[in-house]
Amino acid sequence: MTTRTQSKANTWLKRLGVLIIAVIGLAVVASVLSGYGLNLRGFGRATLDLISAVTQSNTIKQSSTGEYRNVVWLHHSVGNNLIEQGGVRELFTAAGYQFWDQGYNWQQLRDPNGRTTGYAYTVPDDNTDPDGLARIFSQPAYDLPLNTLSGLLQHEVIVYKSCFPASQIGTDEDLEKSKAYYRQMLGTIDQHPDKVFILLTQPPLIPRETNPDQAARARALADWIMSDGFKQGRANLFTFDLFGLLAEDQATAPDYNMLRAAYRTDVDSHPTEVANRAIAPQLVQFVTQTIEQFKARR
Repeated sequence: MTTRTQSKANTWLKRLGVLIIAVIGLAVVASVLSGYGLNLRGFGRATLDLISAVTQSNTIKQSSTGEYRNVVWLHHSVGNNLIEQGGVRELFTAAGYQFWDQGYNWQQLRDPNGRTTGYAYTVPDDNTDPDGLARIFSQPAYDLPLNTLSGLLQHEVIVYKSCFPASQIGTDEDLEKSKAYYRQMLGTIDQHPDKVFILLTQPPLIPRETNPDQAARARALADWIMSDGFKQGRANLFTFDLFGLLAEDQATAPDYNMLRAAYRTDVDSHPTEVANRAIAPQLVQFVTQTIEQFKARR
């Protein structure tokens, strides 16, 4: 091999080395920012999600025109059933809104047509319980969607909720912890007065997955979220009582504060299609009316 050929080979090896280091560095950053963790599977998934989210960022931001028609909902399975069975997406579309949703990470972000975008906003540990939401809202906000919070902030209206495991509140201390997690989110909400935040109370549990004391604490958490004591007059924070719509409200009933009989099966705590069809229009109406209320104050 000639000296010149050897020099070219060394140059290409150096470039390859720099490229490999850059890719590994990007993967590490993506895994840390997204919460996937430092593992091989996390590296690959987080890197692909990050690259796709950044390259498609302008597409999402183009829907944010100042009219607050760009809505995203962070949810899990109860939210997914409301969308699929209750027709949430179709109702938003009919009202002239661009509705996006992020469920479990494997479901990825879905666009207003209900199609997957091919990437997720990478919710850390797929956790949307109160502690998981608090972790998301504690992330730094970037102009590009480098983490869950920054992805959500590309939209003008951010709807979010915990799923029914958040109603399994074993002690009064656990109730106070849940409240503390929600309070922790308020600072981020205050930092973004141009965004509308709509928090749904968590769904209740079926009788065989809870007990009267836990159910009472779940109701207490939902009532507190709905109270002025939590919202404290914030102009960009609104709450929707999903728990109240789903739970038995007769104090003398044996399933008081649990998922009401008309809306449940004995399989698990997912509300039935009957419930989803009844509640979806109320939710969409609340969100659209809330947006108009927010716009009128500006």
